[in-house]
Amino acid sequence: MKKITIASFVAASFLSNVVVADDLIKKATDAGLKPIPNKTEELNKLIDPKGELTPAKIELGKKLYFDPRLSKSNLISCNTCHNLGLGGADTIPAAIGHKWTANPHHLNSPTVYNAVFHKAQFWDGRSPHLADQAQGPIQAAPEMAAPSELVVARITSIPAYVEEFKGAYGADVNISFKKIADTIALFEHTLVTPSPFDAFLQGKVDALTDAQKEGLNLFIDKGCATCHGDVALGGTMQPFGIVKKYRFADVGDFKGDKNGMVRTPTLRNIAQTAPYFHNGQLWTLEEAIKEMGSIQLGIEIDDKEASSIATFLHALTGKKPEVIYPMLPASTNDTPKPDAK
Repeated sequence: MKKITIASFVAASFLSNVVVADDLIKKATDAGLKPIPNKTEELNKLIDPKGELTPAKIELGKKLYFDPRLSKSNLISCNTCHNLGLGGADTIPAAIGHKWTANPHHLNSPTVYNAVFHKAQFWDGRSPHLADQAQGPIQAAPEMAAPSELVVARITSIPAYVEEFKGAYGADVNISFKKIADTIALFEHTLVTPSPFDAFLQGKVDALTDAQKEGLNLFIDKGCATCHGDVALGGTMQPFGIVKKYRFADVGDFKGDKNGMVRTPTLRNIAQTAPYFHNGQLWTLEEAIKEMGSIQLGIEIDDKEASSIATFLHALTGKKPEVIYPMLPASTNDTPKPDAK
């Protein structure tokens, strides 16, 4: 009789786990799930296809992202609603902006992390990319409420900013509102967060725990990857409430785009960005998972299944890029004064 040693048993078990993991990786790939590239050249093709990113532009964009003087009141920055220390969101159901105004449509602030991978921006998908998106909240009355000409006047009144724009773009740069928004977007392009899930798809079979692998398998089997796919695990326009009406659909008046389509949120870092849905009405992943099963897939996801899928979703919490809060240049006597009215 052949003797089975502990070493041979462990080796066989390891090989079996690798085979099972390889099958799951293929299943995930076949379902349309893609990792954030771990090679710089491949990642740059995704986040910087035009070759626009430079250290000077990124640093300038970071300063503008954190500068509250881009708002009418001098109190609200991009980081106010898209807080990089809070998963790129603000942890409240509806965004609050100028004059302490809650979003009139009761819309939740989506995370800015990995937004570069989205096919459309805003919940109704009205912007095709981050550069266009960045212009909206600055000017919107219930958000930063700053007219474009005020933003330009503020920035161009600060000599240090003018010099930084010249250093980033050349001496003949036109510091327009579009250029300011474009620069913010370039910084946002760098906010990608590779996770254990990405390492797993790239072949590191022990990057996920067995429980997370079970959750991933269930995530695919239940049909979640139909809408939450590609690199962003979301970010595309999809119909909402396909089978049933969302039970909090009447909170706010948001109905999607003209065709009733809604931009699917990314699931990356989803464990850090509660509350969930466009109007921020659900506070746990398990609740959100069960609601999506009901209204989108027409299935009942029980507590155990919801917990398993949520366990996988925690594996999408990624490593954030180091962002050091910038020291912003001082205003001058020519800088337009704040107006909180």
